[in-house]
Amino acid sequence: ISKNLVHSGSSNGNKCSYPKIARPISVRKKLLVLDVNGILVDIVRPPPKNCRGDVHMYGQAVFKRPFCWDFLEFCFQNFYVGIWSSRSERVLNGVVDYLMGGLKYKLVFCWNMEKCTKTGLKTLEHKHKLLVFKELREIWECNSFESPRKKGDFDESNTLLLDDSPYKAFLNPLHTAIFPRPYSYQDKNDNSLGPDGDIRVYLKGLLQSDNVQKYVEQHPFGQRAID
Repeated sequence: ISKNLVHSGSSNGNKCSYPKIARPISVRKKLLVLDVNGILVDIVRPPPKNCRGDVHMYGQAVFKRPFCWDFLEFCFQNFYVGIWSSRSERVLNGVVDYLMGGLKYKLVFCWNMEKCTKTGLKTLEHKHKLLVFKELREIWECNSFESPRKKGDFDESNTLLLDDSPYKAFLNPLHTAIFPRPYSYQDKNDNSLGPDGDIRVYLKGLLQSDNVQKYVEQHPFGQRAID
């Protein structure tokens, strides 16, 4: 798929240039954009017969990833946090309510399928699954965030998307996302979100960097990006 065909109005310019604009102290904290399914939970439909999920909703079993709550607390302590899922609003709200409780009120945003860029195509992995993209420019150009977060506070230099599907970041500038392997409830030894887990350790390293793109370029992680 050509990026020009998918979104003729999208222009990322030189994808390897990194902004060096001085920013107010209040926005030096980076924005972490979390996918839900595959990162924080494993949503299985129909529910497996041999294992019961942590919660069931809308005919789906939701398995919470080990260390999820501790990981979320770490994220909120160190980053601005947004949720962006390609699930429906109904399903996403149910899962977020279950996972976060009162923490959800600290989210910069909680976006569902409606904020994704639609292509009208289906994915290769699932013939009934819509092929959609998560364009980070939608965040960077958004002017409806509550103060002190406003349009212009977030950009390529301070935004990181975590998603288990590399194709969803196809229209974004390079090195603004990482793509961990998707979590499966069948992996009983998973500790990626734990204090010494690979995702947590990676984000701890990011905290020491002043530029997301530079850090991601210099520290490859997980699945390869599609470029």
